[in-house]
Amino acid sequence: MKQLHRNLEKDSSGVIGLIPDEAEDMWHAYNLIAVGDRLRATTIRRVQTESSTGSVSSNKVRTMLTIQVEGVEYDTQACVLRIKGRNVQENQYVKMGAYHTIDLELNRKFTLSKDHWDFVALERIDLACDPTQHADVGAVIMHEGLCHVCLITASMTLVRAKIDMNVPKKRKGYCGQHDKGVMKFYDAIIQAIVRHINFDIVKCILLGSPGFVKDQFYEYMFNQATKNDLKILLDNKSKFLLVHSSSGHKHALKEIFSDPAVANRISDTKASGEVKALDNFYQILQNDPDRAYYGVKHVERANELLAVEILLVSDELFRANDVAVRKQYVSLVESVKENGGDIKIFSSLHVSGEQLGQLSGVAAILRFPVPDIAEDDEDDTDSD
Repeated sequence: MKQLHRNLEKDSSGVIGLIPDEAEDMWHAYNLIAVGDRLRATTIRRVQTESSTGSVSSNKVRTMLTIQVEGVEYDTQACVLRIKGRNVQENQYVKMGAYHTIDLELNRKFTLSKDHWDFVALERIDLACDPTQHADVGAVIMHEGLCHVCLITASMTLVRAKIDMNVPKKRKGYCGQHDKGVMKFYDAIIQAIVRHINFDIVKCILLGSPGFVKDQFYEYMFNQATKNDLKILLDNKSKFLLVHSSSGHKHALKEIFSDPAVANRISDTKASGEVKALDNFYQILQNDPDRAYYGVKHVERANELLAVEILLVSDELFRANDVAVRKQYVSLVESVKENGGDIKIFSSLHVSGEQLGQLSGVAAILRFPVPDIAEDDEDDTDSD
């Protein structure tokens, strides 16, 4: 993401101009653009014109439009944001108050105006505009007949290819069809890796499967690379790391990241930090439950006691349409940070973020045990 300009007032209102130049930037933009904001960008509008003879013609024109946002949709496959709202600035083609949907794409600059730029939104812009924050990990997870080729960035897990093929089963005394099916499956994975993984950026490719599937594929891939002189694979052989996964489904990434060998290899990525924090939370919840709480009421009470050491919060909560709800979570994050706590904002497009979402989207690891929180909650329930 490139920041073009930033003009903020003392009351935190103001305008920031941005250009999303990578797929991940669209996710950041999705998290930044909220209902009630004003978005200015170029767009296409179909307009009708009437000639002097009375004939009506319709044609598309490109125009600069400012809309007050009423809805935001994110198409992850097309990498497009569709932002619906009413026109709030004079325009020769679009009447004031008329509805329009702006399709925000990569490399299309936009200006976002907010009545209040909060701490979380500004930190997200700083993150998006800092190229050193991007993770450099690829993952190829498979079991026989199914494979996902993923790119893991600082904010999301992008499935770049899904290979789902029917591999004939082995038959006693006749394995020809099975072996042909496996080779066809492996060839499709190799093509996906070469097409979708940029080896100039990616530092590590995790190769995971149950059993020996990954080992057989690894051997086959580099035999084929040698045979067909695929230098891009041969030159980057050291980047492949073989790990165990329970399946070829996307959710198996969580256990891969939990593997200590993997954690060491990708220790500088945000994704591994999230997984580590969530694992730590679960361990404390099991062994020392008075130091691990989830749910906004419990976490807020712990924060009032200055007890929160690490706050785990899903970015999904900051996209709430209710302004009061958004402010509640932003205030919690700011307060924890002011009190010396560490903040981990999880992406809901990461496996770890999905897990946190199942725990209400907010959890905390405490500096010291606070048994009274749960008891207070029980007392409130009894009084009700």
